Amino acid sequence: MNDYVAELRALLGHRPVIFPGASVVVTDDLGRVLLLARTDTGGWGLPGGLMDPGESFEDTARREVLEETGLVVGELALLGLFSGGPQYFYRYPNGDEVHNVTAAYVASLPAGATLVLDRAENTDAAFFDIDDLPADVITPERPILATYRDACRDRSAVLTAKAAGER
Repeated sequence: MNDYVAELRALLGHRPVIFPGASVVVTDDLGRVLLLARTDTGGWGLPGGLMDPGESFEDTARREVLEETGLVVGELALLGLFSGGPQYFYRYPNGDEVHNVTAAYVASLPAGATLVLDRAENTDAAFFDIDDLPADVITPERPILATYRDACRDRSAVLTAKAAGER
């Protein structure tokens, strides 16, 4: 947790707070999605986290991926903005409550990259097929992953239709 969040929590306790942040769907050359086993929630999540004062969403995405995985990602494609509704509310095991406002991006795993996990934040990392994700993906990440899955299926349908039309 960054100093800004710690200062807010010292003032507000566990009460619900609206926090902007960013997540990144990092994909390998097989199209699998990188998930991290998080120490703060006990579940799986995307690389990402909360925005620091003065950062843009894209800056937050790049910084969080680097801090959590050691990866320097290239181009970031905006997948969408995710906020509102109960699926973006989260109560951490320590009792902290947040309403997430998340800019989600997609990035490719850099060629020759090696994951270097921040063990204070994550206990493990693995690539998963988008149709075979772990059951304990944390709630705020599920709509992001569902949107990515749907976008992949839409792209696949377009490519299949184009290929059929070319015959």
